[in-house]
Amino acid sequence: MTYLFNKPSAFANELIEGFVAAHAAKVRQVPGGVVRSTRSEPGSVAVVIGGGSGHYPAFAGLVGQGLAHGAAMGNLFASPSAQQICSVARAANNGGGVLLTFGNYAGDVLHFGLARDRLISEGIPCEIVLVTDDISSASKEEREKRRGVAGDLVVFKAASVAAEQGHSLQEVTRIARLANQRIRSFGVAFSGCTLPGADRPLFSVPHGKMALGMGIHGEPGIGESDIPTADELAEVLVKRLLDELPDDIANAKGQRVGVILNGLGSVKYEELFVVYRRIAQLLDEAGIVAVDAEVGEFVTSFNMAGASLTLFWLDDELEPLWRAPADAPAFRKGSVRAAEPLEAQQIDVALATTVPPASVESKKAAQCLLGVLNTLAQTIVTHADELGRIDAVAGDGDHGIGMERGALAAAEKAAEMQLRGAGAGTLLQQAADAWADRAGGTSGALWGLALNALGTVIGDEKYPDARTVAEGVSKAKDGIMHFGKAKVGDKTLVDVLVPFSDTLSACVARGDEFGLAWQQAAQEAEVQARATANLRPKVGRARPLAEKSLGTPDAGAVSLSLIVNALLPLFTGNARDNVKPHEEQF
Repeated sequence: MTYLFNKPSAFANELIEGFVAAHAAKVRQVPGGVVRSTRSEPGSVAVVIGGGSGHYPAFAGLVGQGLAHGAAMGNLFASPSAQQICSVARAANNGGGVLLTFGNYAGDVLHFGLARDRLISEGIPCEIVLVTDDISSASKEEREKRRGVAGDLVVFKAASVAAEQGHSLQEVTRIARLANQRIRSFGVAFSGCTLPGADRPLFSVPHGKMALGMGIHGEPGIGESDIPTADELAEVLVKRLLDELPDDIANAKGQRVGVILNGLGSVKYEELFVVYRRIAQLLDEAGIVAVDAEVGEFVTSFNMAGASLTLFWLDDELEPLWRAPADAPAFRKGSVRAAEPLEAQQIDVALATTVPPASVESKKAAQCLLGVLNTLAQTIVTHADELGRIDAVAGDGDHGIGMERGALAAAEKAAEMQLRGAGAGTLLQQAADAWADRAGGTSGALWGLALNALGTVIGDEKYPDARTVAEGVSKAKDGIMHFGKAKVGDKTLVDVLVPFSDTLSACVARGDEFGLAWQQAAQEAEVQARATANLRPKVGRARPLAEKSLGTPDAGAVSLSLIVNALLPLFTGNARDNVKPHEEQF
């Protein structure tokens, strides 16, 4: 269990505040995460890492000289939003461009991808490198689908040292990708973790068993076995990793490897050293030279009991990067030449967003959209537990919680923007960022993307008509499919969004009154949401448990169907091509 916390909802923010207070000489807080508090060379590349909180020392603890320049931090086990990532990247930027690197999780891929596009549009060169070291999460043939675990440290360090050596963004990116190609990790778990305020573990392992290959968010592994002795565990870990060498290495004998034995949260350091004793023997017996082995906690899973082993297959280019000195709050190697501290800076994290001018008609539409978002939020709150139950069948069970956080944040931001005189488009775009910020994860990214696309089409000039709304929904569909990489049949919300959008557009195009068009589309959404029960997931965390999910609809598809049907009463009984809800609703 988790013993020390105040409000569970405040835990992630308070841990960042305490972390920065304890390490002010190395890091400072910015909106969305932390950056170095020491000066970097002007014109150099900035390496920005990130992911959900709950994995300390990743990610904030790996910011400092010889390591990352900044870390974007989401809620517990939830990816940071694109807005948070951009905020950290802007603060870390030294003028030489930004490399974003992170573990290969769907929510992170979405949010960091959106952030990259936004940074480039602002004139900041930006590249992305995914860490894919966990051999249990996908086959060698589908290595691009593998998760990033303790190998994160290897890629972060190689890229950061290259950046401090003055290499270009293109060269830093190449080195990071090379490091990723030469790392392999495999882990085991003995028990799950319990987040603050929860009365049961987020995920569990049968008593007396060891889960092979379980992910750091509780993603399923490849099987279970009885808990072994320390020596037996070492043998399992080493054998798994030696069974898959990098493509350009034919024989392990004579190779040099960086080694990381990583505790996942509640396995004691003393236990890890007992295990590493046997790992060192096995590597020596195989004729492999261990270089600068690291034993400790580097990428954890809150208070999960387990451990992972990472081998970093070195060459003449990579070994100096692995052995280079570093001085971050949670990782120190050798001796760095201390950089000058930055001057104290006051950063107003609540800096008010500038509200662009809007027409009277658009402000009226904004008032109606506030009612729409309030109804949406109440619908999600009502069904959050059921959505979580559906998601837990083959996922991690957090869909309801994440949707609730996001929807409430969007409604709250919409109320603020409406009071400040925002137009409809601005209100939706600000609500989109608030949703993505608070929810995190894949659903946060997708709903933030959808609301932003809709707001962009609606704008701040006119009261939106039916055609404008249908076009906005279509743009949201296109954006989600582009960034989310899902298609119809993959068992995601796309299985509902596509037929809903297509039906809405077709009905509006033939001249149906908006309320009727929405009704037809909402009915189709409900049918398609139920139909996802017959599908096997092909993307996301549910993919490894495809058979288990049969018979249960997709949580994202169900939540979208619930929302569009709950909004139906707001759009009925109105004049043709007018999207105004009933006046009595507001």
